[in-house]
Amino acid sequence: MINLTDEKMDKTTKKKKKTAECCGYPISIFFIVVNEFCERFSYYGMRAVLVLYFRYFLLWDDDLATSIYHAFVALCYLTPILGAIIADSWLGKFKTIIYLSIVYAIGQVTMAISTIHDITDANRDGTPDNFTFHIALSMLGLILIALGTGGIKPCVAAFGGDQFQEHQSRQLNTFFSVFYLCINAGSLLSTLITPVLRAQECGIHTQQQCYPLAFGVPAVLMVISLVVFIAGSGMYVKTDPEGNIMWSVCKCIGFAIKNRFRHRSSSYPKREHWMDWANEKYDKLLIAQIKMVLKVLFLYIPLPMFWTLFDQKGSRWTLQATTMSGDFGAFILQPDQMQTVNPILILTLVPIMDRLIFPLIQKCGLNFSPLKRMTVGMLFAAMAFVSAALVQIEIDKTLPNFPSSSESQLKVVNTYSTTLNVTISPNEHLLIESFGSSADYVTFDHQDITVSLNTNPVITKAFSLIKGGRQTLIIPSDPTVMYLKEDVKSKPREGKNAIRFVNGYTADLNITNLDSIEPSATTNYTLVNQGKRDFVLRHGEQWCEFSRKFGFGASYTFLIPSTVFSDDCESITEVEDMKPNSVHMALQIPQYFLITTGEVMFSVTGLQFSYSQAPKNMKSVLQAGWLCTNAVGNIIVLIVAELGKLPKQWAEYLLFASLLVAVSIIFSIMAYFYTYIDPAEIEAQVRKEQGLEPEEMEKETLEMEEKDEDQKNEQGVKQTKI
Repeated sequence: MINLTDEKMDKTTKKKKKTAECCGYPISIFFIVVNEFCERFSYYGMRAVLVLYFRYFLLWDDDLATSIYHAFVALCYLTPILGAIIADSWLGKFKTIIYLSIVYAIGQVTMAISTIHDITDANRDGTPDNFTFHIALSMLGLILIALGTGGIKPCVAAFGGDQFQEHQSRQLNTFFSVFYLCINAGSLLSTLITPVLRAQECGIHTQQQCYPLAFGVPAVLMVISLVVFIAGSGMYVKTDPEGNIMWSVCKCIGFAIKNRFRHRSSSYPKREHWMDWANEKYDKLLIAQIKMVLKVLFLYIPLPMFWTLFDQKGSRWTLQATTMSGDFGAFILQPDQMQTVNPILILTLVPIMDRLIFPLIQKCGLNFSPLKRMTVGMLFAAMAFVSAALVQIEIDKTLPNFPSSSESQLKVVNTYSTTLNVTISPNEHLLIESFGSSADYVTFDHQDITVSLNTNPVITKAFSLIKGGRQTLIIPSDPTVMYLKEDVKSKPREGKNAIRFVNGYTADLNITNLDSIEPSATTNYTLVNQGKRDFVLRHGEQWCEFSRKFGFGASYTFLIPSTVFSDDCESITEVEDMKPNSVHMALQIPQYFLITTGEVMFSVTGLQFSYSQAPKNMKSVLQAGWLCTNAVGNIIVLIVAELGKLPKQWAEYLLFASLLVAVSIIFSIMAYFYTYIDPAEIEAQVRKEQGLEPEEMEKETLEMEEKDEDQKNEQGVKQTKI
């Protein structure tokens, strides 16, 4: 009789070499842990500021920025399948990680270069002159990043598991805990740091938002990740590719479909299951295992809708935060930093759920099965979007009433020395004090107007307004030369403030960070960040300093009187063209809490349930199916963003919430009729039917466990965070 224990040890000895150890751990895993931290920092840091880069650097609208963001995320969830096949079938894990990390690093560097506005800013106005160049470069970078991050995702954890010997099971478990901690630490730190880097100003010729730094730091971290991984090359245990189970499953399913189609005539007897049509070529055990997997994959059909909502925290919710106030008193939170709430809550809620909530429910005698948990998780995500809709309604109440495409809006500013009666045809009458303005914008449904001033003599002038635009009529010290100045017609980008000055002084003035301004002229809008800002006004030897504390998302016109230097800038008048954001970012915390609670109940439970209902050697197939649900969910967002075009954002939030509630009802019905199985028992029954001898059964089981040993390392981390 063959000694199977000795045989397995011989195989393991051939497979794994003895490696140098430190504190009971292979030294090689320290390189892998540092590599994972740097790579996750690189990925999440880049992704945190990505949608704002689309919106405010490439100047795409909200819908297009959201669509491209989710197309990128979808690709990141599809490429792990490709990476797993390459590693298991051709290159092995080590070479796959090396080659795709190089692709990854090139993509990050390409992305960082695409954000340098000075490359194509020939006229040095701070805006790229050739957007096609920047778009093409950034799209190339994102494709390379998706190939890299997705390709190495299924390999790194499994490669780390390969470094341990059989007697190091305790250290292996600790490694996966540390590995998971690195994923969350990289995510948390990068989501905090890169938005701060983005908020800085940098540039060769003009100072703009520092996207090159925000994308450059993740690129550097990815290069460091690659260098660190290569540095440990001589210490790694490197296994040869052993074939990919997914390819065998696909071939078996393909043969069953093809064989069934060949025998579609009624003259052929029906078989119990359509997979039984593969009996002629494939082993019954493999067919039985595939049947179990297909049963679980059938339950995956409704799941993409959860990810449709979940991944919008990096797109729609970030854009929502740009219209809110991030002043928390002790610190200022950037819109893209709100995403840090998710990893913080994950680290808090996972142990609370596992150690307190779920055991408490069990003690109460309630049957809170895995499928019920997933259903409740979906409902929590739907509630998160109802919360987001309520927040959006509050934001909309504070937004200005912008003109429609057929309307025009006008505000009047008077820098004349006395109060004026202003008549605008046909019957609009305004009384405006000196160095004051009309209370609000006046809306017209026609573009041609006539303005009359009650001066002596009466001054009348005709103007043509811009359709769908906002303008200010500036009445200078010489009313005969009154003129129109175009205003901003949307909230200033990234929560900044748009400011401009009207010069009522009798000579040219120089203002800090602005060009020289002639008498009676108006500067163009300049964007300034939140906080206290100082402006120095100069004319020859005369100067004074004007200070103002700004909030988020406002627009102001400052009127400079002729007495500006005699009263030390105290007489400068402020006209509020657009109110600052008054809805606080803290109101987003409930929706983040609800979506993260949903994630813990849905994602973690979903993978645990899946693995309990399918053979151990089929985990990679289930992981591929799970990642596909993520990808399809992001594609749904893309479709709705491009085709839905709902007039109000809160309506889109409620649409997604309603869809998920409907899907959760369908899923609960499917779950009700689902029968839990024991895969090991079914496999044993199939082996018994095949007439396998005990020795053969033991040997086959041992070989399957050996194959599964590699696969389980790959899955360990992903059960908690994908």
